[in-house]
Amino acid sequence: MTAERVLPDTTPDDVALADRLKQGRDRIVREIRKLIVGQDDVIEQVLISLFVGGNSIITGVPGLAKTLIIHTLAQVLDLKFSRIQFTPDLMPSDITGTDIIQEDPDTGRRHLVFVPGPIFTNIVLADEINRTPPKTQSALLEAMQEHRVTVQGKTYVLDEPFFVFATQNPIELEGTYPLPEAQLDRFMFDIVMDYLPADQEMAVVSSTTAILDPHFERAVSGAEIVAFQKLVRRVPVADEVVRYAVDLARTSRPSAERAPEFVKKWVEYGASVRAAQYLVLGGKARALMHGRYHVSFDDVRALAHPVFRHRILTNFHAESEKIGKTRIVDELLAAVPRPRSGM
Repeated sequence: MTAERVLPDTTPDDVALADRLKQGRDRIVREIRKLIVGQDDVIEQVLISLFVGGNSIITGVPGLAKTLIIHTLAQVLDLKFSRIQFTPDLMPSDITGTDIIQEDPDTGRRHLVFVPGPIFTNIVLADEINRTPPKTQSALLEAMQEHRVTVQGKTYVLDEPFFVFATQNPIELEGTYPLPEAQLDRFMFDIVMDYLPADQEMAVVSSTTAILDPHFERAVSGAEIVAFQKLVRRVPVADEVVRYAVDLARTSRPSAERAPEFVKKWVEYGASVRAAQYLVLGGKARALMHGRYHVSFDDVRALAHPVFRHRILTNFHAESEKIGKTRIVDELLAAVPRPRSGM
């Protein structure tokens, strides 16, 4: 592959950085495999979030290693890590931090001092985010979008790289609070973890009931991740691929002029513009992770489910007919024709 296929106005350093991204992905996966069995799609989507700089939700019933996979990633990357256990009594200041009154021992005067909350880190694990009310959930919004926190009118910038990975139990379980649509839309992916096949589940039980003390080698530095994120945004994308991503998002909206009948029947609200943006951004990262320097239609299609499943809001008819979002996204991929450019 020539350098000209990597980026416009490319340099040898860009080519070397693209190679390091691919090698870094392989090293991270190898280290994670010391502790995590299976879940190939989950690991890939987590790493795409990492290289794009996005935030993601991991959804699954208890006991599927949702928390463990993010904790392991933080250890492999040797980044600062905070785990916030979301509970019904958690307050916004418990996340962002707060001002406290301190007395100067020399002068005896009192003044306000800001004590940073657990969000001041590189990787935030918002564990069981749907166990806390919307007011506390929204405390993450500014940090996720702007990478900064405002407390008492003063803004504090977060260190880079910065990611929020939120785990949640299925909404139908008792004691949960559905996330507001505005916050859901700010998550790049909704990554679904399901039960492992029988042989992999046996491997998990065997390994976790024995002495387990893996040693992780640092795979990628924080500075490299920031450089990878900038490189991903420079990957060229053909207009046909962008149009395909936009067509998928627009077709999911029942108000669209050419919305299919199944969308009008089952969908209350379709995907936002962010869906198309994340399909393209995720496609760029996925291409580089697989050693390619252009985004294909298959990259977009491979990310359709994690991008759309939390952005499509179903209506009463879908619920009464037990039509899930997976079915709707499958129908969407079948309904939107792939452009014939040969990519």
